[in-house]
Formats: sequence, C-alpha cells, structure tokens
Amino acid sequence: MPVFTAPDGAELYYTDEGHGRALLCLAGLTRTGRDFDYLAPHLPPLRLIRLDYRGRGKSQWTGAETYTVPQEGADVLALLDHLGIDQAAVLGTSRGGIIGMYLAAVAKDRLRGLCLNDVGPVIEAEGLARIKDYIGRTPSVRTHAQAAAALERALPEFSDVPEGRWLEEAQRQFVVTDQGLELGYDPALRTAFLAAMEGGGGDLWPMFAACDGLPLGLIRGATSTLLSVATAEEMQRRRPDMVFGEVPGRGHIPFLDEPESLRVVQGWLGMCL
Repeated sequence: MPVFTAPDGAELYYTDEGHGRALLCLAGLTRTGRDFDYLAPHLPPLRLIRLDYRGRGKSQWTGAETYTVPQEGADVLALLDHLGIDQAAVLGTSRGGIIGMYLAAVAKDRLRGLCLNDVGPVIEAEGLARIKDYIGRTPSVRTHAQAAAALERALPEFSDVPEGRWLEEAQRQFVVTDQGLELGYDPALRTAFLAAMEGGGGDLWPMFAACDGLPLGLIRGATSTLLSVATAEEMQRRRPDMVFGEVPGRGHIPFLDEPESLRVVQGWLGMCL
C-alpha cells in the first residue's frame, strides 16, 4: 500500500498513476481520492496523484486538532516532496479547493494551476448547515443499498444521476462491518469541523487573489448550496480568464464526469500542463 510519512510521523495513503506532468487531486472534507474515479478515464495522458487526508480513507487517524487546512496543506507539500515533484496542477473538490487556494497563498511556486470543484472564497451558510447535520454521525442504515437510497432521498437537487451512481457513492463513503455501516473517516472530524465553524471562516478572498497568474478553472453545481451564483460571478469578474462551467442537475458536488465538468477540466489542463 503506497504510504508516506508526514513530518509529524503520520502515515498517509496516496495513489500515483501514469507518467508526465502531475495532476494532484484533492477530495472533499470527509472524502478520499476515490472521488476522482469518475474523472480518471476522461483525462489525457498525465501523472495522476490522489491523497487521502489524515483521518480519512486509508490514512492514519491523528486527532481532531490536526484536521485543519494548514496541516492538510503541509501534508500535500510533504507528499510532493516525497514524490520529487516540484510543481503540480491541483484539482480541488470542496475542502480540496480551499486547500488549493491556501497553497497558492503559502507555496505558489509549487502550483502549475488550480481548478475548483464547487467551492470558492465564500462558503454559504446553508451548505455548512448541511455538512454539520451529517458529519461524524454513523449511518443508521446497515447496507450499502440502504445507504444509496438514503443518499438519493437526501439530495433531491441532483437529477439525471447515472444508474448505479448512488450505490457507488455509498460504497465509497461507508465501510461494511458486522455491526452495520461505519464512516470511512475519523468521527473526530466532526469536532474539528465544529471548532472551525465557531472560529469563523475568515476572509478567503485574499487566498483567491493569491492565485493571480495561475491558470484557474471553476466548476459549479447549478443547484449547489455551498457555492452561490453571486460568488461564482464575482470570481469570474476578478478572473475573467478563468475557465468556468455550471453543471445542471448537480448540487454539492458535481461528480466531474458530466460534459460541463469535463469541458472545464480539459480546458484548464490545456492551459497549465
């Protein structure tokens, strides 16, 4: 199993496939590198790297106090160092996009470009409330099939979802045990999330401004509760060169294999690889 040791001793899981210029994919708050399985078959030849953040997936649990954007950003840089990669294009979904903007602010020379999947410098309260409602809570259902049905009911803003997709999502998010389904991440992530909410998100526009000069892409789910139309429009106003696409029938977050998502990713990659 490919793991590397972070400077604090944490054992973190990653995958590294292909050759050429590096594309580093960073998942959402509670998710793993498997989120990019839908996208991978549509990518041009490149080196595809995916990281499970500490406390998620196959990476070591290290405690709520370590589940922060600065720590996860430091882990990303440590992974690039471990792999001997000077620069990578970064595709960040939700939390991964925030980490990407953070890296633009603290280590811009390591980025070839940044593509944001349904996230920006303003995080809407409705989206945060939804995350607060489910994060760190063990599902009450016992099978992946039941979890798939629950996901579909909980996300009515999604339409025209491919057959079997909700079951794939359930299999990625939950682990089967003798007692039923368990979370695929450290439940202490809830403590970290609530602490971050209490501290306030702060002004993220300076981090977006730090992306100046980097090729940018932005994907927005048309019914997203996390990234508003107003924020996406302001991002475009500030960066008119940014490749942008809105995905109909998708909330937070697009799966990245929709035609609109692929147009953004492929156009952005053409600018930075």
